[in-house]
Amino acid sequence: MMQNVHLAPDADEDDLYSGYNDYNPTFDTEDLENDVAFQQAARTSHGRRPSGTAKIPGTPTLRPLATGFGDGVARPMTAVRAAGYTRAAMRGSPFDPLGQGRGPISPLEAKNADSAEEKIRQLEKKVNELVEESCIANSCGDLKLALEKAREAGRKERVLVRQREQIASPENLDLTYSVLLNLACQYAANGMYAEALNSYQVIVKNKLFTSGGRLKVNMGNIYLKQRNYSKAVKFYRMALDQIPSVHKEMRIKIMENIGVAFIKTGQYTDAISSFELIMSTSPNLKTGFNLILCYFAIGNCEQMKKAFQKLIAVPCEVNYDDKYISPNGDPHTNLLIEAIKNDSLGQMERERKSMAEEYIMTAAKLIAPVIETSFAVGYDWCVEAVKTSQYVELANDLEINKATTYLRQQDFKQALETLKMFEQKDSHVKSAAATNLSFLYYLENELAQAANYADLAVISDRYNPAALTNKGNTIFAKGDYEKAAEFYKEALGNDSSCTEALYNLGLTYKKLNRIDEALDCFLKLHAILGNSAQVLHQIANIYEIMGDPNQAIEWLLQLISVVPTDPHVLSKLGKLYDNEGDKSQAFHYYCESYRYFPSNIEVIEWLGAYYIDTQFCEKAIEYFERAALILPTQEKWHLMVASCYRRSGNYQKALEKYKVIHRKFPENIECLRFLVHLCTDMGMKEVQEYTTKLKKVEKLKEVREQRIKSGRDSSARSRREGNASGDSGGTKGERLNARLKAFPETSEPYESSICKEIDPLGPQAERPKTAARKRAEEDDFADEELGEDMLPE
Repeated sequence: MMQNVHLAPDADEDDLYSGYNDYNPTFDTEDLENDVAFQQAARTSHGRRPSGTAKIPGTPTLRPLATGFGDGVARPMTAVRAAGYTRAAMRGSPFDPLGQGRGPISPLEAKNADSAEEKIRQLEKKVNELVEESCIANSCGDLKLALEKAREAGRKERVLVRQREQIASPENLDLTYSVLLNLACQYAANGMYAEALNSYQVIVKNKLFTSGGRLKVNMGNIYLKQRNYSKAVKFYRMALDQIPSVHKEMRIKIMENIGVAFIKTGQYTDAISSFELIMSTSPNLKTGFNLILCYFAIGNCEQMKKAFQKLIAVPCEVNYDDKYISPNGDPHTNLLIEAIKNDSLGQMERERKSMAEEYIMTAAKLIAPVIETSFAVGYDWCVEAVKTSQYVELANDLEINKATTYLRQQDFKQALETLKMFEQKDSHVKSAAATNLSFLYYLENELAQAANYADLAVISDRYNPAALTNKGNTIFAKGDYEKAAEFYKEALGNDSSCTEALYNLGLTYKKLNRIDEALDCFLKLHAILGNSAQVLHQIANIYEIMGDPNQAIEWLLQLISVVPTDPHVLSKLGKLYDNEGDKSQAFHYYCESYRYFPSNIEVIEWLGAYYIDTQFCEKAIEYFERAALILPTQEKWHLMVASCYRRSGNYQKALEKYKVIHRKFPENIECLRFLVHLCTDMGMKEVQEYTTKLKKVEKLKEVREQRIKSGRDSSARSRREGNASGDSGGTKGERLNARLKAFPETSEPYESSICKEIDPLGPQAERPKTAARKRAEEDDFADEELGEDMLPE
């Protein structure tokens, strides 16, 4: 009990704040349950004392005092029971102010899952979930799933309506409207326009849907997609009539759609009316551009100028440059500006600004050639108009586009003069103009001028990747590949997406024989550009240089999937397969190459040789005749055609072909030898004539060779003359060995030796013996002398 006793402070203690933080447990009601003294006092007779007092003998019983309580509860007579009142029936119960003795609370009444109201409530919840899932699937691009969910929601909603009718419950019009609208939207998204129109009609015709008339805009859009422009205009106008004037923005968009539909039908006057109304009430860039197109279509030059001025007067509403400049250079502010530069709002601003510039530039390029007497004057008018507008920075871009238009018109002089005007402008514009000038001079192979303007572009803007690339190109053309590679690397350092610099760097590494680094460059380009034909060809070529034909074939197969009709790529594949020994694949790709480009001599020669190797000489004739048409002055292809006829056993055709060749090339020795051989085998009288001609041609050839040799110094000529008689036979044998590889001995008949060794198609299988008699006499052409009439003048 001593813990509740507090001693009085000393009299001389004058601390004003003494006892301020002292704790008095008398006022603590939170631990009454655990207070032993309090619980013991509550259990004494005072806690259970009845409201009346003990009866004293000789005195009457005291009546309870009347109180305002009418429930029969006696009012306590003392202050001991000040904790609360209890009913009479509860008198004598233990003290339980917290109600802990009452027992657990009875559980809530369970819902009846079988009731009609609960079923309707659950079905409504399911329909809402299906509509949400359909919308989410549509936003994710899964249109098929979105349509399935919308259909399922429609089916469950109809079941819900029937259940409501059975219990006479009011309809949920909002749910029905959302289900029908979502179903119509999903039909339209999947291209099922007829079903979408039916769903919209159900909503529009139902008078209970107060806002259903607006959906006629959606129906007009569907008719516009179906190219039913008259119905589209009809529904747009119906929707316009039902939309109140307070919805100004929506009315403007519907009027834009009406104007576009009129353009599609060629009704430019009606479209102009719609666009002019929009530009007078709420001007925007898209409508202004469409208005220019309409005036251009009807050829009204003055109205084109006015429409262009209206277009450049449309406010851009983007103050991009000033917004992201720190006014005081505070580091915290700079950090914040850098953080918000590339957020979604910043990206939207850049897109809007880019769209405005694109509309104005396109409109200027469209009307410049027609609004004035010449293209240059019209472009100058557009430039001056832009200079007086808020898009003043586009004036320089228009000037550069003017030079580009001169290039398209093949007027290089005017293009150069236009670009040279920018040499005195600010650094950014000067760099762009100098870059274009450098590229022009590079195309004209004036490398000195190209290098000068490339230097000017780099000096004006060192961070211009195009200027650095052009500078590298001029150095590359001079053969200084190491220095060119440095400029390409610097361009990539300024702009890692500069694919031109990366491609040229790969070519430079190829020139420097740094194959691995070149391959890395082109593989990076392939990752950036995807299916670029040039990049795929370079990768295949590098693998071929590295001696990996399998990888080269794989990349070439990817390349023909991009350019399937490129004959050079197909012939390259054929060559690689031929080197690998796969003749069937090589034949396939050579045939494909020949089909797309039948004038490639290498392909023609390979196909002809393939058919000869496979003993199909008749098919080889077609290819050699094609080669003879392409190169009619070369005897080789004519001789191959004749040899194919001879190998196939058609000697008459071969003889006729040799005669034609002899008329075209009378000094061809091989043709004369085959003529001598065929005439001898066939027993014809012309054999002596062709033999004589052969001798004369060979003698004439020797004389010409001697005349060529006689022009050399006298000492060498005297040595040749001293040894001419002994070496003439050897000279002739060396000349023949150069073509025949192995000339037979003189004891063998001359004609048969020619037939065996000099065939342009190579050695053939042994022919069957014929009845022609062999000529036993030996011809010694080296000992005969030419007559005076056969010597050249």
